[in-house]
This record gives sequence, structure tokens and C-alpha cells, in this order.
Amino acid sequence: MAKVTAGRDQLGDFAPKFAELNDDVLFGEVWARDDKLSVRDRSIVTVVSLMASGVLDSSLQFHIQNAKNHGVTAEEMAEIITHAAFYAGWPKAWAAFRMAKEVYTNEKQ
Repeated sequence: MAKVTAGRDQLGDFAPKFAELNDDVLFGEVWARDDKLSVRDRSIVTVVSLMASGVLDSSLQFHIQNAKNHGVTAEEMAEIITHAAFYAGWPKAWAAFRMAKEVYTNEKQ
């Protein structure tokens, strides 16, 4: 996975410790643990967690794209969101589907 610098890019001057934890610990260490859980599986868990938490913004879109980049197909993503809808809530699934459709449709063109 490419080095993530979003924390420093967006918050480096304002919240440098948070930026460091985001970039170096969350993405640099936790996401790097491929021997524990594949990046594909980690991507799926993250998409479902964000959806269930109601984080329906660019973070979710980033992680849907990340899942796609790591081999999650459009059909699998649709099934993942459908399954999670019963636990996370129907409106959250609708929002996640809008983002997933955009991510998977944009690159087919």
C-alpha cells in the first residue's frame, strides 16, 4: 500500500500529533500487518465499519476505492453492503451504495 500522507496534508500544521498517528500508526503500522489480515480483507472490514458508524463522507469513498484497488469486485462490494445493511441500517446502505456505484462505474468508462 502506498504511503498515506492525508493526516499531514490536511492537519499537519493544526493537529500534528493526530496527523502523525493517522499516517504513521494507523496506516503505517496497522495497515502494514499483511501477515495478520490481507489488505483486501482489511479494506472490507473498514468499509463495513465506516458504513455502520455512519461515516458516509470522503473517508468511506476512499476506502471503497481502496477495496476496489485491492481486488474487491463490484459484485462483491454490492453483496458486502447488502449484507451489512441489515446490521448497519438501510439508509446507511443507500449512501454507501451511491458511493460504491460511483467508484465502480467511473473506472468502467
